[in-house]
Amino acid sequence: MRVIRRRRKSVRKTIFMQLTLGVFVCVTLLWPARAMAQATSSGLPSETPSKLEPVTNAFDYVRREVMISMRDGVKLHTVILVPKGAKSAGILLTRTPYDADTQTNHGSAHLGPTLSGYDNATEVIIEGGYIRVVQDVRGKYGSEGDYVMTRPLHGPLNPTPVDHSTDTYDTIDWLVKNIPESNGRVGILGISYDGFLPLMALVNPHPALKVAVPMNPMVDGWMGDDWFHNGAFREQGMPYIYEQDGTRNNSAKWWADHYDDYDVFMQAGSAGELGRQHGLEQMGFWRKILEHPNYDSFWQQQAMDKILAAQPLRVPVMLVHSLWDQEDIYGAPAVYRAIKPKDTGNDKVFLVLGPWHHGEEIHDGSVLGALRFGSDTGLYFRREILVPFLAQYLKAGAPKADVASVTAFETGTNQWLRLRSWPSGCASGCTPKSTPLYLSAGLKLESAAPRNGEASFDEYVSDPAKPVPFVARPVHLNDAAGEDTWRTWLVSDQRGPSGRPDVLVFTSEALTSPLKISGQPVANLVASTSGTDSDWVVKVIDVYPDEVAGQPPMGGYQLMVSADIFRGRYRESLETARAIAADKPLLYKFSLPTANHVFLPGHKIMVQVQSSWFPLYDRNPQTFVQNIFWAKPEDYKKATQRVYHTSFVELPLVAVQ
Repeated sequence: MRVIRRRRKSVRKTIFMQLTLGVFVCVTLLWPARAMAQATSSGLPSETPSKLEPVTNAFDYVRREVMISMRDGVKLHTVILVPKGAKSAGILLTRTPYDADTQTNHGSAHLGPTLSGYDNATEVIIEGGYIRVVQDVRGKYGSEGDYVMTRPLHGPLNPTPVDHSTDTYDTIDWLVKNIPESNGRVGILGISYDGFLPLMALVNPHPALKVAVPMNPMVDGWMGDDWFHNGAFREQGMPYIYEQDGTRNNSAKWWADHYDDYDVFMQAGSAGELGRQHGLEQMGFWRKILEHPNYDSFWQQQAMDKILAAQPLRVPVMLVHSLWDQEDIYGAPAVYRAIKPKDTGNDKVFLVLGPWHHGEEIHDGSVLGALRFGSDTGLYFRREILVPFLAQYLKAGAPKADVASVTAFETGTNQWLRLRSWPSGCASGCTPKSTPLYLSAGLKLESAAPRNGEASFDEYVSDPAKPVPFVARPVHLNDAAGEDTWRTWLVSDQRGPSGRPDVLVFTSEALTSPLKISGQPVANLVASTSGTDSDWVVKVIDVYPDEVAGQPPMGGYQLMVSADIFRGRYRESLETARAIAADKPLLYKFSLPTANHVFLPGHKIMVQVQSSWFPLYDRNPQTFVQNIFWAKPEDYKKATQRVYHTSFVELPLVAVQ
């Protein structure tokens, strides 16, 4: 009996426990879903809603975020900002790898402030009443798919059926069919990488694409834009590659162990070794750079000037170039040269040359470093050129824009010129005359060729252990102050380098009348090296008078007007590197960047020659190795560099009006 009672008691206990558990389960199931979602392990509810619903009744625009399907099924994150009350409005599209959300959401109820910032010519968008669309390219931020740096067109370098041309086509097709407030006309514009993408849009363009404005576009990464200049590798781009290629949202950050980049790059030795120390070979684009140090088909087949030269000209294009572009100084003029011959009606290809750093045209353009222009050149470009140009193609009934084929700011005199073509020195089409200035004996810069009996050369010792810095040390470009240094380094005072023993300085007499150049100076350097490889840097400089009234700091200022580097191993062929014959005078001929400048009376012209520009460019070991990315410490050797007085710089001179 006791056993039976114990069993009954046990059964009652079991039933009680089951009932209790059942009640707990019922209560749990009946607990509101939102409360459950907010519950924490401590029992304290979260204060964050499961989904925030912004209240935007007071906003003067409507924000839409959509995922637009491409032809291969990949969906691209796209932000659409429509001004409230918009009807039959044109669409301004920018495609970007730099986060569409960040570019379109600065926390304002007003469209202007919420767009203010990178790649938004704000007053142009607002005053024009345009629908603003910004899209993440495939593989970046909110978009699906795989990221490939400046993804090449479908072909040998891209076996997939999709590229930026097809993605732009598919995007525009969706936009004109799904934005009821639009008039079906689309313009595409952008700066830098975002300027490269409008060039891609010109390949098999969508019929609704009515105008393109590539600003400071990346065009040829080997010849003179982001990655190389004439074969010399731009080491300062390595942090960008790491962060841009490393993660979808750029969350991986490049690190340094010195404040001064000069020390960072020196201690690593070669660029390849620095990349190895940072794990950069995990990034697919870095591996491609290591594999293609020469100007082979990898670079040639994705050069946008070459690509567009082979395409029909269907869409009006305005190319915007900065005369002191520290990142993409090659691109826009190269595309202009490639496609302008197709513009038989002189109504589809336009060029703007401004006195700016990379992208400054959408900001205040009154100053650049120590230079003062007397007016806001950026505002002039946007209001007097960009606004009417876009309106002509994107607004029904808009008048034809009164925009010159070429609008060029003339530095030195600081005035805008309306020109028929480029290069041209005046409105009537003055053709520049190539005029030599010789690097003469006595470190003089003269128009006359060298005379018999004069010394035949000047020389210096280039030491890879003490390369010439491209800006004054410390070289630190990772904070706000450093960003300003990076933006303005091309106009920095060159008196620092001019005092070094490893920099040759040739100077003219003071000018008695103005002298103008329009176009690209060409270096014709006759030089020898005691090594078997060498870099050559040539800089054309405007030397200000010893004193400048009203601007004391400009007294004696040495302003770079046009300058670039050439890696000697490519003297015979850009595609195949070859050792240089030691101690043999050889001709190194290469073009310098575009200039439109007047050397004023009382100023002097200077040419500086050196063999390093560090750490903007990697050091040449001055001993020939197959791939400089993997040069060993023992490869870096001093070399005696001789510059012969038969050397000259061809200046594209034009008559001063």
